[in-house]
Amino acid sequence: MVICDLLFINPDDADAITRMQHRLKTTAGKAIYTTRKCTVEPVFGILKAVMGLRSFLLRGFEAVNGEWRLMCIAWNLKRLHVLTR
Repeated sequence: MVICDLLFINPDDADAITRMQHRLKTTAGKAIYTTRKCTVEPVFGILKAVMGLRSFLLRGFEAVNGEWRLMCIAWNLKRLHVLTR
């Protein structure tokens, strides 16, 4: 059992939302999730807003996987171009 603000939370019995709320209240959890702002989230924001990836144009797992890989290649080339100026 884990003690969280006078609440006893059994990780096996808690739903996903309760576990995440507890995780975000801890110091370690806050530290981990603050790094998302500078590592992961900007990439998805740029892919959506700047590069126009709002939804996949193709259907089927293999087709979407190929489209996603093309977008990742485009992002990496764009990033490489900026870093090598």
